[in-house]
Amino acid sequence: MKIGKFTWPSELTVPLLLSVALHLGIVIVLFAGFKWSPSIPESMDVQLNAPLQDEAVTEEKIVNATTVDKAKVQQQVEAIQAQERAREEEIAELERRAEAAKKQRELEQQRQRELEAQQRAERERLAREQTAAEKKRQEAEKAAEVAAERRKREEEAARKAEAERKKREAEAKRLEEERKRKEEEARQRAQRERQLQEQLAEERQARAAARSRQVQSEVGKYTALIKSTIQRNLITDSSMRGKECKVRIRVASSGFVISVDTIGGDNAVCQATQNAVFKAGTLPVSKDPEIFKEMETIDLTVQPEFN
Repeated sequence: MKIGKFTWPSELTVPLLLSVALHLGIVIVLFAGFKWSPSIPESMDVQLNAPLQDEAVTEEKIVNATTVDKAKVQQQVEAIQAQERAREEEIAELERRAEAAKKQRELEQQRQRELEAQQRAERERLAREQTAAEKKRQEAEKAAEVAAERRKREEEAARKAEAERKKREAEAKRLEEERKRKEEEARQRAQRERQLQEQLAEERQARAAARSRQVQSEVGKYTALIKSTIQRNLITDSSMRGKECKVRIRVASSGFVISVDTIGGDNAVCQATQNAVFKAGTLPVSKDPEIFKEMETIDLTVQPEFN
């Protein structure tokens, strides 16, 4: 039975009045609790038909209540009805406030859900960003490792290239020094050879000159011997005094006279000279081939000698 919807039959009994009174007491207690509450609680369902805790009244109280004057009961009933109407208004206000509180709570819950959704989305975004950042960090670390490895390879290649370049330069320098050394050795050797050749040439010239002098000396000596031989075999007379004859004599290596030719001069002297050469038959010559070669054909000028 909802408060404010009572119907009162003419045959109202005391137990019913007591029951109503107890319900009103409960309502007053609820109202008092609501009135002194500092804030509106969450939605609260107020049920007026809850089982009464004090329905089990003693039989003595029920008997005493039957003696109450009906007029006073009527007044009490009207007062209760007036209070019930006020209570209904208060309960309606309570229900409105409770509904508003419920709606507010639902809004708060909705905002909380939205906030939680936003926070969850933010956490997910942060997680995604953190994952992406971690991925980028890992990629950056990997790229750095790759770059470091590439730089290491490049530095190693550059070091090897530099070492190879220095090696080539050292080898080129060594070869250049070797070339210069060989050139210098060749130059010095050529110089020594040239000096030696010059020395040898000088020596040859000196020897040749000495030999020439020797040959000429020998030729002169043998020429003098031949002239002396011719003078010994020359038959002269006083008409030949102061006259001469130039002849060309060819001899063999043994000194044997091969021929005597007159080149010019006095005929008598020339004839006497030819006769003297043939008379000798063999003229003195050197056994030295080089000297003999100079004397193989000899031109002589013969002048008869007189004592």
